Amino acid sequence: MQYTVLGKTGVLVSELCFGTMTFGKEADEAESGRMFNACRDAGVNFFDCANVYSGGLAESILGKLLKGCRDEMVVTTKVAQVAGPDVNSLGASRRHIMLEVEKSLARLDTDRIDVYFIHHFDPMTPMEESLRALDGLVRQGKVLYLGASNWAAWQVAKALGISQAKGLARFECIEPMYNLVKRQAEVEILPMAMSEQLGVIPYNPLAAGLLTGKYSRGQAPTEGRIAENKMYNTRYSDPVYYEVAERFVSYAQSIGVHPVSLAVRWVASHPGVTAPIIGARSLEQLQASLASAELDISPEVLEAVTKLSIQPPTATDRLEEVIDPKYKTRNRQGAAQAK
Repeated sequence: MQYTVLGKTGVLVSELCFGTMTFGKEADEAESGRMFNACRDAGVNFFDCANVYSGGLAESILGKLLKGCRDEMVVTTKVAQVAGPDVNSLGASRRHIMLEVEKSLARLDTDRIDVYFIHHFDPMTPMEESLRALDGLVRQGKVLYLGASNWAAWQVAKALGISQAKGLARFECIEPMYNLVKRQAEVEILPMAMSEQLGVIPYNPLAAGLLTGKYSRGQAPTEGRIAENKMYNTRYSDPVYYEVAERFVSYAQSIGVHPVSLAVRWVASHPGVTAPIIGARSLEQLQASLASAELDISPEVLEAVTKLSIQPPTATDRLEEVIDPKYKTRNRQGAAQAK
């Protein structure tokens, strides 16, 4: 396992992050423990969680597993999604953040959260309100670093500007969706993260199982996340995703590489990515994702995989600049190169 710095924090994290969303749901406590131990044996020191995973049970299970090794692990959790029946049990208001951080600390049985994410952008709460609440948690030592998950690039950039102007703790890590069929992050999110030196831990590297080879075109999924979860079914409903997945799985098999390992490795290969978040329902499922860390893949293979997918438009949607990168750029003498 290789280790890399998380953004500008100076903290070294494993090149894979293990996501605990299945803890307490698809994976019972015993199976969760087996997966946690397998990750540790492989050198993973980075674990991602959320206050809403399995109604809080995932945090509780992770907290038990961290006994005796807490100081060796980098642990994240999140706030903002619906966490209860009360009308205010969601969002990024100071009130909700303050209530939920205490619950997360108790369930994780720890005195601090290494990275605390706002799970989703909250349009009803002024951004500065959320940032000041989070800054307070950093000053208290309950949270070490801040992050944003599922935020657009402009939202993160605006937050960074507010934090700098007001002298507040800034976001140091983001958690976007990114995989071979969902490449929107390449357009603005990843370039923004690289420019601002943010850590990036993408989720869904396997596209909810679509890139594993168990789904095919023209056949409705009967098991797995896409079949069982309306959110994933909607997210990956476009037939073109299945076409890309079939091409990808066929290519992986042709070069003798497990499609799961290759899919995770492809996400990890982007220069803006710190560590893909891998997840599994069982120890058996987990193995191929862990194996991606040892996969030696050439740039030519990674480029071939990229070409199996559909490249998203540029931020300005100027196709000519993709086809001809020199279009209207400046040379060393400053002269415009126009056509």
